[in-house]
Amino acid sequence: MFRDKRFGMYAIAFMILGVVFMFMYSGLQNDQINIINTFTAWNANDTQQVMAYGNLACIILTFVYGTCYIKFGVRKTMIPLMIISALGCLGIAAANGLRATGGTGNWGLFWVSLFAVRCACMSFQMGGFMLCANWFIRYRGRVMGIITLGSPLFSVVGTAGMTTFIQKNLGGDYRPFYIGIAIVICVIALLTGLLLRDYPEDAGLHPDGAAEAPKSEGGKDAEVNLSVGQVLKMGKAWQLIISFGAFQFIINACMGSMATRYMILGKTGVAGVLAGTPDPSVWLTAVKWLAVGAILGIPMSYIFGILDDKLGSVKASIILGITELLPILGLMLQPTGGNVPLMVLWGFGVACMTGGVPTMHPCISAYCFGRREYQSANRIIMAIQLIPSAFAAQIMTSMILKGQAVQAYVMLLVICVIGIITMFTMLKLKDANAADRDYAAAQAE
Repeated sequence: MFRDKRFGMYAIAFMILGVVFMFMYSGLQNDQINIINTFTAWNANDTQQVMAYGNLACIILTFVYGTCYIKFGVRKTMIPLMIISALGCLGIAAANGLRATGGTGNWGLFWVSLFAVRCACMSFQMGGFMLCANWFIRYRGRVMGIITLGSPLFSVVGTAGMTTFIQKNLGGDYRPFYIGIAIVICVIALLTGLLLRDYPEDAGLHPDGAAEAPKSEGGKDAEVNLSVGQVLKMGKAWQLIISFGAFQFIINACMGSMATRYMILGKTGVAGVLAGTPDPSVWLTAVKWLAVGAILGIPMSYIFGILDDKLGSVKASIILGITELLPILGLMLQPTGGNVPLMVLWGFGVACMTGGVPTMHPCISAYCFGRREYQSANRIIMAIQLIPSAFAAQIMTSMILKGQAVQAYVMLLVICVIGIITMFTMLKLKDANAADRDYAAAQAE
């Protein structure tokens, strides 16, 4: 794949670390709350509230981190944030509050530590995306598809594996586990500093291991840092905000409310859920297909990466948008008692959106703005997209509990269609790095 052996070594190191970045991001961003709620005596609503505050803070931090990547470099920003994540894990361990030992714990230390981890762990994803955009143009989709498989991989083995390990091997004491995670993060930070570079040019190389500098840009010093005002005046920025804002909203809405939806389809219905006596039978059946969807999400990450390289980011994103209709329909059409074929449809839709959106989001941003302006625009676009997404699960859950599930999913269908239509309006938009992309060269012949 890579003709230059030295470039290949950097590329392999990045792809391995990239998978680790996405794996860690998935676990620390949200999924660790399942461990905390399982093994601590603190109220789940209180611990979830910490994460909610962290989600809101990340809207601003997306812009802050992106700016730091531009001003100070990716690694010089990522590594300190990784260390903060490690310190946060140590703080969670020190806060105690274990149900197994009857410890009351230090709530203040826990609050600060969990908040710090939630806010700092974004660096794993954002940094990985920027490094991929910096190092790859021709193979951008495929490499992005490889590193983003770390997220569905965590869904398959992460939460269940960690919970089982803590329960069976540590007797419900998660403190040694979190200390271990802190050590792992420090090792990742060390390897990031030793094995990676911000740009291939920093190592005397060119993107994709090519013999010459990219034809579509004027070298490393030709970088243009777009201001907030400049980005917000661009039509393509708003097309991205609307389209992938819609696709991201749907992921958060469907995944954050799916348990409530399936619980209500049990025998006790809404009343049982509100009374704290739900019938979990339908949900337990659905979980099996959710696991299948999570497993399929691993190859789907790479499949969407191939589509990006072969068809271009806009066409691949249209396909992604169409597949996002599947989980919405699978959830909306579910009858009381559940329906397995619809669960299969839902599970496949979950695979497409959880595997596809993380891959295609940075790809379409690089498509629109090119390697050099990617982060200048992305820090603003992502921050705006996060605002509605932060409330997606809460909106859906509230409507479902009010008996308005059909209306809620019709709303999601409308949002998805808006995203797809917006993507169609981008078909004539030229790839910023078209001169260095195989699919664009083939189309020009």
